[in-house]
Amino acid sequence: MRFLDAAATTPVRREVLEAMWPYLTGEFGNPSSHHHLGDAASRALAAARTEVADALGGRPVEVVFTAGGTEADNLAVKGLALARPRGRRIVTSVVEHPAVLEACDYLERFHGFTVHRLGVGSDGVVDLAEAEGAIDEDTALVSVMLANNEIGTVQPVGEIAAIAHRVGALVHTDAVQAVGAMPVHPAGLGVDALSLSGHKLGAPKGSGALWLRRGAALEPLVHGGGQERGRRSGTENVAAAVGLATAVRLATAPEREAERAALADARDAFVREVLAALPDALLTGHPVRRLPGHASLCFPGTSGEAVLLTLEHDHGIVCSSGSACAAGSDDPSDVLRAIGLDREVAQTAVRFTARSAEDFDGAAADVVHAVTTVRSLAD
Repeated sequence: MRFLDAAATTPVRREVLEAMWPYLTGEFGNPSSHHHLGDAASRALAAARTEVADALGGRPVEVVFTAGGTEADNLAVKGLALARPRGRRIVTSVVEHPAVLEACDYLERFHGFTVHRLGVGSDGVVDLAEAEGAIDEDTALVSVMLANNEIGTVQPVGEIAAIAHRVGALVHTDAVQAVGAMPVHPAGLGVDALSLSGHKLGAPKGSGALWLRRGAALEPLVHGGGQERGRRSGTENVAAAVGLATAVRLATAPEREAERAALADARDAFVREVLAALPDALLTGHPVRRLPGHASLCFPGTSGEAVLLTLEHDHGIVCSSGSACAAGSDDPSDVLRAIGLDREVAQTAVRFTARSAEDFDGAAADVVHAVTTVRSLAD
């Protein structure tokens, strides 16, 4: 099997499993307990927090462990907006992850916020001129993702943050797809909060974190024992935190830069080969400002689902017809519709996402064969 669906999830790394194992077995203590098992768990949790903070260029106090990227997004959007003494307006984009969009909808329906959803161009990049006009003195929060999970486009978050901070608004970015795939430093981006997820990096599903700028007020979603400095109550999952920290450290190590460059080159070669053989195919997203292992293509005259099933059955390639978070839906992707594709073309999309350059070896020929097969069956 060749796995080209890394944007959906990744296998747990052996180093991560080994780091977690003690806290799933002998070192099983509650980090709030005042005995040697609890102290050992507390030290492990603190070390994990420091490791994540170091990778992001922040401080341990700024790291809140969560059960994944969706919770981190919800905590940031709802928590920051509800804790703000000013503004009842939220600015986001039409291509955000559902965790952000639905959190914004919740605030609009139940807390009287108004939500402005920024449009994007055909390359998926947020319109900065629109952002300049939409972010005003009544804006409490701006939430724009760093890199899109469906089309791979990298957004100008730094420029958006500068616009927002000029009027005193806070800024959150969903960096779930970006961490490990590109250098990510919240302070450099100028954001106040940043979400990440473990299972995109080789940690278990159900692990994640929110980086929250020190001093930023946050209303918790979960109340109880006051863990995570009162920002997320509940007994901490020490093993998951240790696993996440290990995965983040490995994914952001300096030597990864050369691997990312090689991955981008392999991705570009894959796209060139596919487009040369299938000139009517369409690469979606920005041609340059995109994640290094990400290629989302539309194949007019096919069904995206039929292509991916053919790839798996005939060639052993596992990929996706869109976001895994929209699994089971027959509707065309909202992201692809937002960049101007009509319904029929949007339903032909197939997403190929890799973590290593070797994953793309020989894949283009298999994709061309699968698309050709599907088209011949439709004739």
